[in-house]
Amino acid sequence: MPDFLTSNTTQESALHAFAVFGRTAIAAVLGFAVSWIYRKSRKPSEVVTSFPTTLVLLCTLIAMVTQVIGESVARAFSLVGALSIVRFRTVVRDTQDTAYVIFAVAVGMAVGARTPLVALIGMAVVGTTAFLMKKNEAAVTGGQPPFILRVRVVLGGDLEHLQAAMQPFVVSFDLLAIETAKQGSALDVSYEIHLKSGVSGNDLVRALNKSEGIQSVELQKRSEEQ
Repeated sequence: MPDFLTSNTTQESALHAFAVFGRTAIAAVLGFAVSWIYRKSRKPSEVVTSFPTTLVLLCTLIAMVTQVIGESVARAFSLVGALSIVRFRTVVRDTQDTAYVIFAVAVGMAVGARTPLVALIGMAVVGTTAFLMKKNEAAVTGGQPPFILRVRVVLGGDLEHLQAAMQPFVVSFDLLAIETAKQGSALDVSYEIHLKSGVSGNDLVRALNKSEGIQSVELQKRSEEQ
C-alpha cells in the first residue's frame, strides 16, 4: 500500500482489519434490530418501504465515521464542514439517497484521514447490507413496482372505509396528499401503493369504483419525478 495512504501514528496503526470489520458488522446487526423495532412499533400503513433500509445503512455509516474521527477534534469539525456543503435543490425522493450521500462522505473522510482500511471494509459491509435489504424490500412488496393511486371521495367520506377496501389488493400503502376538489364538495386523496403479487390494477380500480362515496379512481405507475 502506498505510504501516503497509511498512517504513522500509534493509534491509527493499531486499527487492525479484524477490529474494524467487527465494529462495522456489529453496527449493521444492530441496525437490523433498529429496523425490526421500527417495523413492529408502527402501523403497516405508516411504514415507508425504504425507511428500514435507511436505518440499517445509517447505523453502519455512523460507525464508520466514528472510527474515522477517533479522538480528533479537527476531524470532527471537518465532518461538520463536509456535511454543511451538502445541499439539495429539490426534496430527496427516497430516504436511501440521503444515506448514500453520507456513505460517500464517510468513505472520502476515511481516505482523507489516512485510514483507507475503514473505507474498504466499510464499503464491503455497507454494500452487502444494502443488497440484503434490497432483497428484503422485494420480498415485502412482492417485487411489484410502486403505483400512485388517486381517489376522489365525497366530502365527509370515510377514509378508513377507503383504506379497508384497498387492503385485500395491496401489500402496503402510504398516504401522500389530501386536497379539496369541485369547489370543496369532494376530496382528492393520493396514495403510494404496492399491489399484491397476482393482483392487477384493474382489480383494484373495479373494486374501489363499487365502494360507496367514491366518485373516481386513477391508478398510474410512479415515475422517478414523482
